[in-house]
Amino acid sequence: MTATRYLEIADELAAELAGAPAGTRLDGEHGIGRRFGVGRAAARAALQELERRLLVRRVQGAGTFVSRRIDYTIAHDRRPSWHETVAAAGATPRSVVRSIETRPLPAEHAPALGLPAGTPCHRLVRQSYIDDLLAARGEEWVPVELVPDLGLAVHAADSLDLILRQVARVEPVRAWCRVSLDVPPPAVCAGLEIEPSRPVWLVESLSRDAGSGRAVMCSRSWMRSDAIRVVVELGSAAPSGARADDTEGEEHGRLA
Repeated sequence: MTATRYLEIADELAAELAGAPAGTRLDGEHGIGRRFGVGRAAARAALQELERRLLVRRVQGAGTFVSRRIDYTIAHDRRPSWHETVAAAGATPRSVVRSIETRPLPAEHAPALGLPAGTPCHRLVRQSYIDDLLAARGEEWVPVELVPDLGLAVHAADSLDLILRQVARVEPVRAWCRVSLDVPPPAVCAGLEIEPSRPVWLVESLSRDAGSGRAVMCSRSWMRSDAIRVVVELGSAAPSGARADDTEGEEHGRLA
């Protein structure tokens, strides 16, 4: 067996997985070894190569499953909403509240929200899913005076953007955003069910009310790179008839 046999196996499996639905379970190391006539080490290396290509996700104790990455688009004309962004990509969003509590606003978030440190704010921690597969974990800070009963509201509606629009009567728009690729803290790794050394997308954002300009929410979201490809669009839409490769460098950036 050649040293690159596992790459040949990975290539063949990748071609087969191209049309497979997200969540499809792959054969384990023993099954792949029997099929291709290789040992367990080569079979494991082939699965690891598929994982490196972000084509599958391996879940300890459950197996290896086909991944479906969606474009998570951040743009001036898009609402700062997980649910709307995921739905626009053709997938089904869902969020689960892990904790919600009233806390004094930390000094690190005070300048962004334009409030004194110590101002009562809701701290909301949620895990978010795409087609029922775990994809993100986020922390959001919202002034208590905007939505005093946020704890009740989030159990009635998944979308925080929708709650702010309907309850606080504001129109959140993204005023600032920073996207980076980083290794999250251990607690976030555990929440995302990933090994501690794996980098993920970190999206930090500030939303303001479109009418008054008042800051209404700041957030920090860690997103699995095997579930999401972050796309940042800047400027206006490409002129009619222009080729995508003519405008990509000027109009938008794609973070793969």
